Amino acid sequence: MNLKQKAKEIKSGKITAVKNVMQFGEKISKLNKDLNIFLHLNKEAIAQAKQIDARIKQGKPIGKLAGLCYAVKSNISVKGLTTNCASKVLENYVSAYNASVIEKLKAEDAIVLGMANMDEFASGSSGETSAFKPTKNPINKKLITGGSSSGSAAAVSAELCDFALGSDTGGSIRNPASHCNI
Repeated sequence: MNLKQKAKEIKSGKITAVKNVMQFGEKISKLNKDLNIFLHLNKEAIAQAKQIDARIKQGKPIGKLAGLCYAVKSNISVKGLTTNCASKVLENYVSAYNASVIEKLKAEDAIVLGMANMDEFASGSSGETSAFKPTKNPINKKLITGGSSSGSAAAVSAELCDFALGSDTGGSIRNPASHCNI
């Protein structure tokens, strides 16, 4: 099912936002230890999904992306989440603000599932230079994921989110997308 169809099903109540979050959460709990895609998870995701479901039931306005779940490359600030750029230098840094893209997605009621692994400080092209171990390729764990947005591409490829955010200077989204077959 594509994103447009899924968003429509959530808005109509055929799928709840809570169910969407929980299905991804179950997959993440099964696969993340082996694939090392998520560095940190959003503990508020289910609560946020419950609020969206309540607004849908009450007929209140909701955003275009209501209930869709996404991963965020760990160099994009998400208020209240550890945003460490996959580096020990920033290991415990909790962002005090949202990046503009996060504000825009929040305004459309999309739900952050967590922070995705990456090449440390976005310096790398293989997904292997994270200070917290490499991201594994869900297609074939013997192959690299490409970088630097390795965790974001791997999260989409492994179907651990509806969509993911990355950052690109010289192929940092395109290379992992290609390596992970998305």
